[in-house]
Amino acid sequence: MKIVVFEAEDWEAKAFEELGDNHEIETVGEPLTADNADRYRDAEVISTFIYSKTNNDVLSRFDRLKLLSTRSTGLSHVDRDFCKEKGITVCNLPTYGKNTVAEHAFALLLALSRKIVPAVERTRKGTFSFQGLRGMDLRGKTIGVIGTGDIGECAIEIAMGFRMNVLAFDVKPREDLADRLGFEYASLERVCRESDIITLHVPGIPQTKHLISTEQFDQMKPGAIIINTSRGSVVDVHALTEALSKEKIAGAGLDVLAKEPMVREEGELFRVAYQENREKDAKALLADNVLMHMDNVIVTPHNAFNTQEAVERIIATTIENIRKFAEGNPQNVAVEPELQKAR
Repeated sequence: MKIVVFEAEDWEAKAFEELGDNHEIETVGEPLTADNADRYRDAEVISTFIYSKTNNDVLSRFDRLKLLSTRSTGLSHVDRDFCKEKGITVCNLPTYGKNTVAEHAFALLLALSRKIVPAVERTRKGTFSFQGLRGMDLRGKTIGVIGTGDIGECAIEIAMGFRMNVLAFDVKPREDLADRLGFEYASLERVCRESDIITLHVPGIPQTKHLISTEQFDQMKPGAIIINTSRGSVVDVHALTEALSKEKIAGAGLDVLAKEPMVREEGELFRVAYQENREKDAKALLADNVLMHMDNVIVTPHNAFNTQEAVERIIATTIENIRKFAEGNPQNVAVEPELQKAR
């Protein structure tokens, strides 16, 4: 089979060579886009990361495509309806960095709770005053974990290590997990009202869009902190900027934004100039830029997954996904979004 791997670093390209004994392998450093798709239209298998375009317009360029193996757990960037219509199998990574992402969530939390960023900026300027740098303990605080899939479970375990109290919300509570780790499930409203910190670990699907919006921010404590390492769509970005600017909440640690691709390349906004949602995109892009410059917000570039161990697991699982598909025994075939665990 002809296999094309997009967004591949040099070491990743070398790893995929092990498939070359039975298949034709091509690795590409850039993402898949509408501009380059025609060059690879004879591919039977493509592997992409989250920055590639895998919508109807792009995927329709491939005449022989049988498998799309995304190197991610989330599927919000994949046109699932088109793939189903054309008989294209979609494989993902059920898990690869459950502890990795949870650890990053706590890195963001600690950076906010102990004012790490302004402290480092101050000392680099040669100033060692701790005026205005007083933080808060995590021990004894209540953390609300929204989504108790693999990553949420690890976040709870870490919180227990800090001796925090844990409230959790999930549409499918795992009572066995609650009994084993010693936390309590509650309604979303109660989690918002009683938590000092809220951390989000749900998939980016229609059911979770704007799960956290004005109503939820109004319910939160004035000193609450929100952490989002899931998907930007889970939080209403306009409600978040308002809650922060009006001090309804104290801070936010974000690894994801509502309009990440447009933040990375603002010119993309103008390439959709004639789309009906242009005004909405522009407002969301503006809100994302406001967030990146607020003193009580820390934004990282969708980097929560990015440890050496996690990326090695990503590549190993993707290679195995492709191999199993070629053998006629596909694994990790993406389930319907509503059946996915919250991650």
